[in-house]
Amino acid sequence: MGGVEVACRAAQSGREALKGGGVHRVSILEDGIGPKKILALGAHADDIEIGCGGTILRFLDENPATEVVWVVLGASGQRRTEAVESAHLFLANARRKEVVVKEFRDGYFPYVGTEIKDFFEDLKRKYVPDLILTHYRNDLHQDHRLVSELTWNTFRNHLILEYEIVKYDADLGAPNFFVHLTESIARKKIQTIVGCFNSQRDKSWFTEDVFSSILRLRGVESNAPDKYAEAYYCRKIVY
Repeated sequence: MGGVEVACRAAQSGREALKGGGVHRVSILEDGIGPKKILALGAHADDIEIGCGGTILRFLDENPATEVVWVVLGASGQRRTEAVESAHLFLANARRKEVVVKEFRDGYFPYVGTEIKDFFEDLKRKYVPDLILTHYRNDLHQDHRLVSELTWNTFRNHLILEYEIVKYDADLGAPNFFVHLTESIARKKIQTIVGCFNSQRDKSWFTEDVFSSILRLRGVESNAPDKYAEAYYCRKIVY
């Protein structure tokens, strides 16, 4: 098994980064070597699914032995029920999985930062992940941003990939790390999200075409053979 290949944009600026040779292919799960323990962090129900659900599905397809700890920090009531259902569907192929759902108040994370920081310290004591998937540092949603900050503050010797969330704030940037998805994985990701989160169906952005569009755009940027990709910001990587 060749492992999960990703397209990693070279450290060049502007158009040069996308010219031939400007996008390099590397593997982060090759021949059994690589992240076997993943910690996925999301501020709210559906964040992990939208930001990195396809990547997790691909990891588990290619290496079912992968262990995943899936953490949602703010979900209660119906949103909690939806978050648990969705997480178990995405992690159906995992050898070992743990789904943790907290009920920190949506939109107020910076104001209860001490409690959330204490929770992150508990995570550090309990889990030693090989790969952490978290929010983008420059996300304009205050809850997302705090989760990213605490991820970096808490975990100092880990590979951290920051995922993106499409929303009204228009804070998408130029990611430098891409995971290619097959059409079937992209479709499974989108259909699972739309099928699980009934509470979000009245939102103008919660549509299949929105979720498909960002995957297609990142696929174009990384020359994805099956047209679809999820994108990340990788700030530090050691070979």
